Amino acid sequence: MLQITLALFIFLFPLAYSPGPGNMFFAANGARFGFRSTIPSNVGYHVATWGVTAAIGFGFIAALDRFPQIFVFLKTAGALYVLWLSWQTFRAGALEGHEDAKPATFIDGVVLLMLNPKAYVIIALMFSQFLDQSNEGSFAVVMLITTVFTLNNLIAFTIWALIGDQIARYFRTNESARKLNMGFGMILAAVAVWMFIS
Repeated sequence: MLQITLALFIFLFPLAYSPGPGNMFFAANGARFGFRSTIPSNVGYHVATWGVTAAIGFGFIAALDRFPQIFVFLKTAGALYVLWLSWQTFRAGALEGHEDAKPATFIDGVVLLMLNPKAYVIIALMFSQFLDQSNEGSFAVVMLITTVFTLNNLIAFTIWALIGDQIARYFRTNESARKLNMGFGMILAAVAVWMFIS
């Protein structure tokens, strides 16, 4: 089990810590609302991550292979959702004086994971590498991989949210905050385009 865990961390490190839809989402929210405000959506994302990962580990991905249109739907809906988030971020100014502005919620985190087909592909790839015929379907191994994957992502997203929060400390005026939010908005828009075309 220790060998699988160490190999899994090495495998997941570049996937979890490089900029992607989840990381940019939490960095943007950390910059906009502060680190503490990202906790509900982070929890939501990772509760969904754990559930989806376990389901895929026990064969859900094989069922989805019979219905490829589900992936097309998830890909399109996920890209549109991230594009909408990018627009919300892009047009935001400083938080002060914007009483209607609200940080992402637990449900936003769940939706972000559920509409990210790239996450499904990465999870399926991970199981193809770390479940062999001798332990395929093993409850303990699937639960170990699911939990390690979820905790690793949680750490990565928490770091990105903290980075966003720290960057925002240098952008306290309305004009500088607008520039920061425009930058994060454009990054999220680029991620949405990447999700759609890849």
